[in-house]
Amino acid sequence: MFAQIVDIFKLRIGVLMAVTALAGFAVTPGESLSSLQILALALTVLGASAAAGAFNQYAEKDLDAQMERTKKRPFVTGKASHNKNWLWLIAGLLILSVGLAGWVFNIAVGFHVFMGAFTYGVIYTLWLKRRTTWNIVIGGAAGSFAVLAGAAAADPALSASSILLAIVLFLWTPPHFWALAIVLHKDYANAGVPMLPVVKGDKAAAKIILLNIIVLVAVSLLPGIYGMGWVYLSGATMGGAYFIYKGILLAQDPNPKTAIRCFLASLIQLTLLLITAMIDPLIIG
Repeated sequence: MFAQIVDIFKLRIGVLMAVTALAGFAVTPGESLSSLQILALALTVLGASAAAGAFNQYAEKDLDAQMERTKKRPFVTGKASHNKNWLWLIAGLLILSVGLAGWVFNIAVGFHVFMGAFTYGVIYTLWLKRRTTWNIVIGGAAGSFAVLAGAAAADPALSASSILLAIVLFLWTPPHFWALAIVLHKDYANAGVPMLPVVKGDKAAAKIILLNIIVLVAVSLLPGIYGMGWVYLSGATMGGAYFIYKGILLAQDPNPKTAIRCFLASLIQLTLLLITAMIDPLIIG
């Protein structure tokens, strides 16, 4: 039962979004938060992300049934009934998350929490995924809104460092997802989803991924100009260098093995980035 809940609500992604929001708060000068407020920030972002994740699975039951990676999801297998009660539950969870964010913090936080869920659940899932190769580029803004939600909890006016971190999340999502799409090329092709490797081919996609990684890493170093210290820069540099290295190997020989290693490198890069972003203000002050 617990495993089904984790799957339906995509709680792994939700936890990542919550951590991303906390990083956005950490890099933004402004109000300090109590432990309960920090917990509320994490839970509101997690709740909105869970609502969007569940809606994604509800809306994509037909696609999931055609793909090896997703054909065992609860809505496909029938372990979870595909009925309108889920839509009421999803809507309720989103309203609760957005309302709590606006009440505990401010309207700006509630807006960013809502926009993160709306971008993933509606713009990406319903409007873009089945229609355009650039679906994940625009859909990647969902992670950026998580950063902005955390930043707005400290200061609704945001800051240069928080805006740059949001841009980093925007740039991170495409190479992260496109590397996985190379691994799942046949799945997406069979389902008729126009992911970049399906439309352009793995070789061209790998070159675009490498170019995107280089731009991403360059932008990830810019917060150093706006107050972030050596701790953050160390994490951004090490994680970025490793991601570029795996991107080069992928571009040289695009295949499922090099693609999955590049995908894993993206997770390592982001983990280092977020952890050092949260630690840096504590050490540097």
